[in-house]
Amino acid sequence: MLDQKRLHQRAAFFQAIRCFFQNQGFLEVDTPIRQPLVIPEHNILPIPAGEHFLQSSPEMYMKRLLASGCEQIFQICHCFRQGERGRLHLEEFVMLEWYRLDADYTDLMTDCEQLCVFLAKELVGCGFPMPLDQPWERLTVERAFQKYCSMSAAEALKQDRFDQLLVEQIEPNLGQQSPAFLYDYPLELASLARPKAGQPDVAERFELYLSGVELANGFSELTDPDQQRSRFEEEYTKMEVDANRAGKMPERFLSDLGGIDRAAGIAMGLDRLFMLLLGGNNLNDVLTFSPDDLDN
Repeated sequence: MLDQKRLHQRAAFFQAIRCFFQNQGFLEVDTPIRQPLVIPEHNILPIPAGEHFLQSSPEMYMKRLLASGCEQIFQICHCFRQGERGRLHLEEFVMLEWYRLDADYTDLMTDCEQLCVFLAKELVGCGFPMPLDQPWERLTVERAFQKYCSMSAAEALKQDRFDQLLVEQIEPNLGQQSPAFLYDYPLELASLARPKAGQPDVAERFELYLSGVELANGFSELTDPDQQRSRFEEEYTKMEVDANRAGKMPERFLSDLGGIDRAAGIAMGLDRLFMLLLGGNNLNDVLTFSPDDLDN
């Protein structure tokens, strides 16, 4: 359980984030925490809540708000993912998501830079583990595998070792001297991202790293309902458990998706960011109540 000093720092942290987005003209929104259907992602196990599921992300409903006419929106909310427990993983955690119409993933990278600079100035007693005024590293996935890994990204995918090698050989090197963007992921690893113009095997997706810790996942949105339906069908074939009640498609989401022309969205783990600002290395140390503080 956090002491009074840390509670005040955590409150100031959330307030500063809200201040940044409000100053940028974003609208703060809230969406349902219990959802009848979830976006099918084979590497994420949702947590059942009666006949619904606790949200693993507010993404589906925030995109529907974009389709309804919202231009810039953000949300700070609790999300839930079954079986995620460790130094940097929790089954319940706080997520920041924001979405922009008429934007792509490079605009989100700029948002990340501006947000971190703002937090560094606003928060007393917190500090980034490195200076932010120097150029942030930008490294393609292919280049990262060439630089740090024992095989290419394509070969890692073929051997089903991409995630393992990313975690073991690449991530520890990222964001050590300055924050780092790892971008242009293979299309197979971006079920909701738009293909890159001129490179149809690459998706306009990036992840932000600080001190070897992944903080955010953003991308230019795939807004073609037919392509998105096809990708969802592919995800269902990979899922060990059927989270969507016999493979039922999120039809309202797919229908509304067609109302979006060009957009970009990002999810950022706020518990991890707060941990790094305090110089910590374990999420348990920055939560108001960690899982170890709860009655069993």
